Amino acid sequence: MRAAEELAQIGKRRNIGVIFKSSFLKDNRSAETSYQGPGLDAGLRILEKVRRETGLPILSDVHDLSDVSAAGEVLDVIQIPAYLCQQTRLALAVARTGKVVNVKKGQFMAPEDMAAAIGKIRRAGNDRILLTERGSSFGYRTLVVDMRSIPKMQKLGAPVIMDATHAVRIYGVRSDDPRGGEPAYIETLARAGVAAGADAVFLEAHPEPKNALCDAMSQVALRDLEEIVARLQAIREALVAGGSQVASPR
Repeated sequence: MRAAEELAQIGKRRNIGVIFKSSFLKDNRSAETSYQGPGLDAGLRILEKVRRETGLPILSDVHDLSDVSAAGEVLDVIQIPAYLCQQTRLALAVARTGKVVNVKKGQFMAPEDMAAAIGKIRRAGNDRILLTERGSSFGYRTLVVDMRSIPKMQKLGAPVIMDATHAVRIYGVRSDDPRGGEPAYIETLARAGVAAGADAVFLEAHPEPKNALCDAMSQVALRDLEEIVARLQAIREALVAGGSQVASPR
């Protein structure tokens, strides 16, 4: 709630739309003993409270078909995780909820190939689709972001979000290990994504990132977030003022 309340205030002060994202369940953890979240029922109740008390729309990710029905009753946006972006039954089930669907591009996918995921969702009767760029595998553990992915995926007919925080994770290393990410580069990637014309930016923020129970080494401190957002807005405004062809906000 502390994070949600601050995000809502940043949105008002900066005059931008904010969607609150948090996971009721993190299924892709390093070990079964790692913190996985409050679970489906308790997590959705918390997210409902966030929306009720802050007015922010809410987003969470689903990992299994059994999550979709309950998630569709509560969430404004349902996210399909990157490593599940090719799962046909999951895509169809999420599409049929009628909610906005955010599909994260798999680290193993070419941007053009996300046309397959979009096609499944559209054929299920849902055209409310977002795509998220979060980097591509470069070797075994490191991700790199090809900024060409943003306009390439926009050509598929969906707004594209730049995920600047998951892209700095070092996979195979626990997220609470100092070697588990390179947070110093989060703003660099966010700036580049905005300059490339991204429709939105996905940023993980926490009051004390090093104490976060998940993704501790790939978050920005909540106290620094508004200044980062202001700098991203300045880039966006410069592009628009200069007549650059950037995607229209949706």
